[in-house]
Amino acid sequence: MKILHIVPSYKPAYIYGGPIESVSKLCEGLVKAGHEVDVFTTTANGTKELAVEAGEMMDVDGVKVTYFRRITKDPTHVSPALWKHLWRHVDSYDVVNIQSWWSFLVIVAACICHLKGVKVVVSPRGMLSPYIFNSGNVKIKRLIHSSLGKWALSKSWFHATAEAEVAECIEVIPGWKGFMIANNVTLPDIPVIKEDKEVFKLIFMSRVHRKKGIEILLNAIPGLLFPVKLQIAGSGDAEYTEKLKELVRDLKIEDKVEWLGWVDRSTKFNILMKADLFVLASLNENFANVVLESLHMGTPVMVSKDVALSKFVADHQVGWVSSLATNDVTKKITDARNNKARRQWIEENGRRIIAENFSEEVLIAQYLEQYNNVINDTN
Repeated sequence: MKILHIVPSYKPAYIYGGPIESVSKLCEGLVKAGHEVDVFTTTANGTKELAVEAGEMMDVDGVKVTYFRRITKDPTHVSPALWKHLWRHVDSYDVVNIQSWWSFLVIVAACICHLKGVKVVVSPRGMLSPYIFNSGNVKIKRLIHSSLGKWALSKSWFHATAEAEVAECIEVIPGWKGFMIANNVTLPDIPVIKEDKEVFKLIFMSRVHRKKGIEILLNAIPGLLFPVKLQIAGSGDAEYTEKLKELVRDLKIEDKVEWLGWVDRSTKFNILMKADLFVLASLNENFANVVLESLHMGTPVMVSKDVALSKFVADHQVGWVSSLATNDVTKKITDARNNKARRQWIEENGRRIIAENFSEEVLIAQYLEQYNNVINDTN
């Protein structure tokens, strides 16, 4: 099978967080399974560009990747060079998997694929949630959706990563055909070694963004009646980060919050392992790779009900699920701290549970089955 993935950014642009990990892991897994995989992407690396040769195919961990120069920055990623190359070559592929939505890059790319008669799968990566639809440039999004987006999506299949995202997709396009497969996540084979400590250590590890509910976590800290330290690992908009630091000062919890900034892959798993509880009170999260990464490192999780993996967390009893109410977040963190036996059980069983439910072999087989279904679809 010859498969093309179109994505606004690709590794080593790790500044974009989890999707970079999961998309590259998927592509590498498909190659290992014996299929031909190409990636068309841009040189995007936040406000900067990757130090790569634009327009030249490169081997990136076994995957053929072509980085095209973009003429606009986030979030549009406009790249005429990519569109031109796609128009010339897309009909040589059996199926195209478009990652993300709303950027002009992928919307135009989807239209090109349809005009050339190529089968398309769209992986929205949470971009079709009500939260995203109703935040940012809402009028522009509605205009794009009514003029091009709805048509391009309806002619594609959707790929969702969790049950909550399936519901979001069908809400946007009633009767939309698609499938659900979890993200592929790369997990290290290193031992879990925990240390007892007097201060209960919380870790938030994600982009520093308004939708991540960091304000909720900060406001929950004063209500915790035990020694606690919240580490915040991630980067984001400088102005927004400063507002969060002002909130920390206003709440008088400077001694309880530590700003780690962005951490690289070689560091993050050690940080997750040393924590007592991973916390994510996100207002919207279509998957959250870091939930699996934390559990793999023996660290329980506390997530909001708006994190798509919250059902998995509850069903497998590997953490706590809260609402977005500050007092409920405080309560769930307190429950986690007081239930040492359950935390120890998660430490001992988290890795096994993740392996049983998210093994690469199982997920890649599911992708290939669904790609074949799309290719053979005659409707």
